[in-house]
Amino acid sequence: MKNSILLLPLSLLLFSCGSKKPVTATTDTTDVIPVKVMSLEKQGSTLSIHASGQFTTDDEVNLSFKTNGIINSIQVKEGDPVHSGQVLATLNLTEIDAQVQQSQLALEKAQRDYQRTLNLHNDSVATLEQLQNSKTALDLARQQLNTVQFNRSYSTIRATKDGYVLRKLANPGQFVNAGTAVLQINGARNAHWILRIGVTDKEWAQVKTGDQATVETPSLPGETFPGTVTRKSEGIDAASGTFVIDVQLSGSKPAAIATGMFGRCHISTGGTGGGTAWSIPYAALLDGNGSNGYVFVTNDNKTARRIPVTIAGMEKDQVLISHGMEQAKSLIISGSAYLKDQSSIRIIQ
Repeated sequence: MKNSILLLPLSLLLFSCGSKKPVTATTDTTDVIPVKVMSLEKQGSTLSIHASGQFTTDDEVNLSFKTNGIINSIQVKEGDPVHSGQVLATLNLTEIDAQVQQSQLALEKAQRDYQRTLNLHNDSVATLEQLQNSKTALDLARQQLNTVQFNRSYSTIRATKDGYVLRKLANPGQFVNAGTAVLQINGARNAHWILRIGVTDKEWAQVKTGDQATVETPSLPGETFPGTVTRKSEGIDAASGTFVIDVQLSGSKPAAIATGMFGRCHISTGGTGGGTAWSIPYAALLDGNGSNGYVFVTNDNKTARRIPVTIAGMEKDQVLISHGMEQAKSLIISGSAYLKDQSSIRIIQ
């Protein structure tokens, strides 16, 4: 009896404990991440391009012979000044003179044949067809003589303008085919001087004809020269793997610049096509890949949003963004590594 009385309170205690529901936690554990922000205002900006290349002129020309042959003489050296019409190189004319003589003999024979056929036709011995054929043969012989005489005139290389010899590409006694470059000259006395540079495809897309540039060369340390972009290549240069841009120097040619000399230039251009962009710190850009990337922005200073952006270019310590942040008020520039889209934030100074 005593044991049953003791068991009753114990069973009541166990029942009461088992009937209680577990207490659930209701505390909000969401983290609020401290960040720094900067206001966004679309502003005028320029893209700076630094590139190097070689000086040249806008009228370089390779001179060659019209016919095959053996070079008889080259009368100039690299660096020599030349005058328009000056004889620079000649071929051995033995073969071409023989061709001219053969054509002259063929023309004389065609003239005799035609005259004989004409006389026979007048006497009603030769037919009209025979007369026409002999006239055609005469015309062909005359044109053949004109051709070989023209070729003979271009068996001598003459300067096309006043300038300088840049390169000698062959030597006397060497056999050359028609069209093979023998000499390269330019009109450096009166031509425009150009710094020809190679740029990447992205830089090529940003540069426009008429953009201003500053040019310098190691031969004149500390001096700079104004220039203007005058030409953009429409295809890649196979030798260098870059796109070619010509920067023309303004004013007269500096005394210490020569063809082939190394130079550097700095081009300032509207990097985004419209001339405006957002300029943001490098640290604010995430997952940059070519022209694409992501940034975190906020409009209410309480929630972070992750948005894609288009990269227009890069400067010394800034990234130029052309599209993506039109609807954003503030850019998160510190603390982005700890954020996710829709993360709660707290603005700190």
